[in-house]
Amino acid sequence: MKKCLLTAVFMAFFIFGAKAQEANTANQHILHDYQLYQKLNRSVYDTQSKFHSSIRGFYADDAKLKTAYDSLMNYGVDTLNRRSWVHRKLFQEHLLEFKTNEYHVYADFLADFQIGREFEGERTTWLNTRGFQIGGNIGEKFSFYLNGFENQGKFPGYVDDFIIANQVVPGQSFGKLEKDTKDWSYASALLSYTPNKYLNFALGYDKNFIGDGYRSMLLSDVSSNYSFFRLRATLGSFQYQTIYAYMLDPGAPKLTTDRRLGDRAKWMAAHYLDWNATNKLSIGFFQAVTWADAEVEGKRGFDFNYIHPFIFLRPVESSHFYSPDKMRLGLNVKYELLEKTALYGQFMFDEFTAKEFFAGNGYWANKWAIQLGFRGSDLFKVKRLNYLAEFNTARPYTYAHFDRLSNYSNFNQPLAHPFGANFKEFLGILNYSVKRFDFQGQALYANYGLDADGTNYGKDIFKSYDTRSVNYGSHIGQGIATDLFLMQGKVAYLLNPKYNVRLELGGLVRQEKNSLYNNKTAMVTFGLKTSFRNLYYDF
Repeated sequence: MKKCLLTAVFMAFFIFGAKAQEANTANQHILHDYQLYQKLNRSVYDTQSKFHSSIRGFYADDAKLKTAYDSLMNYGVDTLNRRSWVHRKLFQEHLLEFKTNEYHVYADFLADFQIGREFEGERTTWLNTRGFQIGGNIGEKFSFYLNGFENQGKFPGYVDDFIIANQVVPGQSFGKLEKDTKDWSYASALLSYTPNKYLNFALGYDKNFIGDGYRSMLLSDVSSNYSFFRLRATLGSFQYQTIYAYMLDPGAPKLTTDRRLGDRAKWMAAHYLDWNATNKLSIGFFQAVTWADAEVEGKRGFDFNYIHPFIFLRPVESSHFYSPDKMRLGLNVKYELLEKTALYGQFMFDEFTAKEFFAGNGYWANKWAIQLGFRGSDLFKVKRLNYLAEFNTARPYTYAHFDRLSNYSNFNQPLAHPFGANFKEFLGILNYSVKRFDFQGQALYANYGLDADGTNYGKDIFKSYDTRSVNYGSHIGQGIATDLFLMQGKVAYLLNPKYNVRLELGGLVRQEKNSLYNNKTAMVTFGLKTSFRNLYYDF
């Protein structure tokens, strides 16, 4: 009865927004790339209209974005066709393109060729990536996208240490990673179908992102790709998203020595409801549950108790008397304070004991994460000068569980913030575009507590919280107090907007220090880069 009542209340709340505005669920997804999305700020954060800015990726054929997106993709195109075929293919068009009234298909060669120098360790870094992309649409209801990359590279010392420790190239994949030169592959795929203006179905091997910030404390694109089925429903001022995901955990203890069974796996069901209450105010409600695909006792597989797209997951999860699953709840809020400035925030609730919380004794199981930030465009009245300032923090043991197969992670990386838990972070980003030039600068400071051998102070979400070193007096930064300072800048010249091929010069200064060590990195890089994708090395 309780479940039925919750479902009825939810459906009534969802349908209530139908009168507010014309429904619109489009079809053609824009790959989530921070620099590209910044260029859409003026359309996304517009006080004169409503937009579901926290559910990403966006749609290229969304009526609110289509003009701005088409303008970016067609910059410099010779409409009179006076340029040579070679010039058009290099600077204006896809390498291959077939277009009729019924379908549109394109294909491109993607390459990342980069050379760099890390001065502190006198280390030469490089990247040799060859890839491709194929995409398009059939009619207005079906679209598809596929890319693949083969990579070899040599990373700066701090990234190399991360790869060796976690056996994954950040945000990409595993491969031959033990040697100084890494060798790995990486692929993405997405099929999208929109049967009507209210619904979109997507089947993908990709990532998802929820939030208005650079980071997300709810669901980010930091980790590697994973398989998922996604439903989006739009009705009036409401947009609802359900994700059913299948993920791998190579670091989990194997149940058998038989290699044919591969890495152990986990499942996730995540629901998110975004409500544009007014043109300026949006409120989003998030819930996600994770569970192991198999345990020593036997295989569990997908739990069909979580398949209902329009139901609150918490009553379902708690109906398992001895549930091994882990539930997380969250809130996302955005308020467009000025015409071109938006305040945003997130609260992720992992676990909470009211008695201990109000006692103020630092009980370890009171676990939560917070994000606060503001962002905008046309800073100092300079067109296309975008800015973002953000604060993120998570208490110790947040996102962890007694079993790493049900913690909040995918392929040896967190599903939320790359630092895991037990940290606080301040960051700022400036982004400016003029003609074919893109400029971006970032500054970051973080404080967190690391673990000495044999301890667990709550930063490493892959450790069972049953091994915790603290019960009471738990606080952010406990353990080996560590400070991280990072500054980086990029200058890029865009050659072809269709697949974001550009010449890019970058520089990075990083320092991580505590009572045991003081690691410094200073480096410059230069290269030819392509494709739209977020790869995070600011950790």
